[in-house]
Amino acid sequence: MNNFSEKWDQFVDIFVNYGGSDMVLKGLLNTLLIAVAGLFIGIIIGTLIGAVRVAPKYKLLPRILNGFCSFYVGLLRGTPVVVQLLIFYYVLLPILDIKMSSVNVSILVFGLNSGAYVSEIMRSGIQSVDPGQMEAGRAVGLSFSTTMRMIVIPQAIKNILPTLGNEFIMLIKDTSVVSFVGATDLYTAFNYIGTNSYEFMVPYLVMAAIYIVLVVIISIGIHFMERSLKKSDRRN
Repeated sequence: MNNFSEKWDQFVDIFVNYGGSDMVLKGLLNTLLIAVAGLFIGIIIGTLIGAVRVAPKYKLLPRILNGFCSFYVGLLRGTPVVVQLLIFYYVLLPILDIKMSSVNVSILVFGLNSGAYVSEIMRSGIQSVDPGQMEAGRAVGLSFSTTMRMIVIPQAIKNILPTLGNEFIMLIKDTSVVSFVGATDLYTAFNYIGTNSYEFMVPYLVMAAIYIVLVVIISIGIHFMERSLKKSDRRN
């Protein structure tokens, strides 16, 4: 017990007196920024791809777009996100002579990666909506895209909300790999504290506790959103 108390005192000393708190705060903000922005980009990309995947393939353009989307989803789902980060940051950006911060690269890569997964989630959500909804929209003169945007996708989002919550949780946890491209996240912050105190047990335990708290908060938020949507369904 005394040994743990000494380790805790070392952790507090680095956290308070040697910039550990600033590192943790910066890491937490970057973790949330990358996860939230990545999910936002992923939802946009995933919704577009999901709509293309379920669109009728009578014409040439939808078939070409569907082939491109299938290739995109297969490529992004078939490679680990850390590999995508390394390729973007150390290969593609230097070749294209583009300057981007490590945080912005992380947001872009996580958004593209999330889009591939969200597209499959959205596709299943769209297919879970009663086909009569699409037929009703087309019957009153709405185009396919307008019917999808105004009628089908809002209902699909209700159906896939828990799965989107799981995707957000996965993004929060996966941000621990952004240190590979020099971005400061929670792992980087607590690794800094462990390195300076020569003791990693307490920093890693505190880091795990923060991740658990974040996941619990997200889960509670998703639960309340589901309850709110169910109330609106009952009123309808």
